[in-house]
Amino acid sequence: MAMTDPLGDMLTRIRNGQTAKKDSVLTPASTLRVRVLDVLQREGYIRGYSEEALGAKGQHKGIRIELKYFEGQPAIRHVARVSKPGRRVYSGSKELPIVRNGLGITIVSTPRGVLSDAEAREHNVGGEVLAEVF
Repeated sequence: MAMTDPLGDMLTRIRNGQTAKKDSVLTPASTLRVRVLDVLQREGYIRGYSEEALGAKGQHKGIRIELKYFEGQPAIRHVARVSKPGRRVYSGSKELPIVRNGLGITIVSTPRGVLSDAEAREHNVGGEVLAEVF
């Protein structure tokens, strides 16, 4: 069966992995997922990620995401998908949502790539609001 929201699936795997106190989680690879993980790593929400082979013969690519904890608590307290396949949410650079009074980030897909809300404001670009993290 085809997956309708691969990014939402990855965010759920991260959320479930941190709830279960896992060191890392595994998810199928895609370019969009890698770009979102780049933003999460730059902002300090994950330790890192690496690509590895999946499947019995290694015919599929996967991403191992190394989760981050601070004093036993997950670095990501909340992660939610904003723009969904059934309802896309777009925002201009001036109207980008501010998460937790600036303590969190919004991940935005822009013409300049996948950026955090602060980077999008700096480049003065808007786009599709993918997720919010704090």
